[in-house]
Amino acid sequence: MNVRVGSSVSGKSRRSGELLAQKLYAEGIRDQRVLQAIAQSPRHIFVPEILAHKAYDNTALPIGQGQTISQPYIVAKMSELLLADGVPDSILEIGTGSGYQTSILTQLVAKVFSVERIKALQWQAKRRLQSIDLNNVSMKHGDGWQGWSSKSPFQAIIVTAAPTEVPKALLEQLADGGRLVIPVGVDTQILKVITRHGDEYKEQQVEMVKFVPLVPGALI
Repeated sequence: MNVRVGSSVSGKSRRSGELLAQKLYAEGIRDQRVLQAIAQSPRHIFVPEILAHKAYDNTALPIGQGQTISQPYIVAKMSELLLADGVPDSILEIGTGSGYQTSILTQLVAKVFSVERIKALQWQAKRRLQSIDLNNVSMKHGDGWQGWSSKSPFQAIIVTAAPTEVPKALLEQLADGGRLVIPVGVDTQILKVITRHGDEYKEQQVEMVKFVPLVPGALI
């Protein structure tokens, strides 16, 4: 593996990011674009300061409000799945959370639209992304189950929390030929890739995962 690390990350965090990318390569992540984005992203700024020493471990971590920052392997895997049919012009992300997954996506595509139901998390994520000059993202405070219809259709949609079933609104906002990467389930959750072909949807089951629930509604 040859991970090229840009100048946006330096020092200890740059070395830590590169080591994390190497771990993910060993876990089966092969897309060099994704690995480079992982290597360049300062994950420690997306976690609570008290957990910064664990930021580059391949593990999920709590970020408050009952939410988590996803395991880097899952972030990389879902990103890789989004790029499997080519690089989309834009991506809809459901669940901004800490902003870490968003930071990876903004390095891979021209434009990211991200929806978060918890206002405090959205504000923190926006501040973090701006601090590292990632500005090709538009954020909305709202109900992830409803997507972002005024910006649709989307060539790719990623959902970072698990609904009990695939939200109909997200299927409708998917462009023809587009793909939706989403965990679905309650106790048992399956990561799925759903591809739209006209009015038909082809579903692929990838692997078992564990996410927080995708809760309907929005919080102030």
